[in-house]
Amino acid sequence: MTLKLYAHPLSSYSQKVLTALYENRTRFEYRQIDYGSPQVMAELTELWPFRKFPVLVDVEAGRTVVEASVIVEYLGLYHPGPVPLLPADPRAALEVRSMDRFFDNYVSTPQQKVVGDSLRAEHERDPRGVAEARAMLDTAYAWLDRTMAGREWAAGERFSLADCAAAPFLFYADWTHRIDPSFANVLAYRQRLLARPSFARAVDEARPYRSLFPLGAPDRD
Repeated sequence: MTLKLYAHPLSSYSQKVLTALYENRTRFEYRQIDYGSPQVMAELTELWPFRKFPVLVDVEAGRTVVEASVIVEYLGLYHPGPVPLLPADPRAALEVRSMDRFFDNYVSTPQQKVVGDSLRAEHERDPRGVAEARAMLDTAYAWLDRTMAGREWAAGERFSLADCAAAPFLFYADWTHRIDPSFANVLAYRQRLLARPSFARAVDEARPYRSLFPLGAPDRD
């Protein structure tokens, strides 16, 4: 197998790359992260000492690619499929990258702050930081609701890298800090993402691990 992906089904950034792979039916070897598997963890540590994932290995090219957005762009350049996830036009590509950064920085980052804080011992928690993260999510939902008015996908009419980011980040953000019903455009967009077969597959693969979600996975989605 030319491609190996080190990832975990429950990981939002892993799902971002998995959605891109499934969207184009790209063949790859799934090296699932398992902290109880010394071999897999040793491989990951050798490839990327920070032990962050996903990590993509292009065996034939002898390349290791890290960071989810970069992996998706790499796949488009070196292993393209029928669905281009980054437009050829640089102006359109800039909008896709801009929306991708929005979902990374203003949805995923505060969402993970809330989740991460819940894993700390009581005396180590950061109530102010969590409050600020929740406020950022509310601001992000409001901005996105205005932006998605008249749009089917994050950057316009075509499914793209930005939607690969939006899908898992909005999925978990709504579990962490519920999207208010007044943000109808955001909720409708989230439902379109859940209905997309590539992301639906990633969600289904993660179902056996929902008990690991530290805030308690809701009985929905």
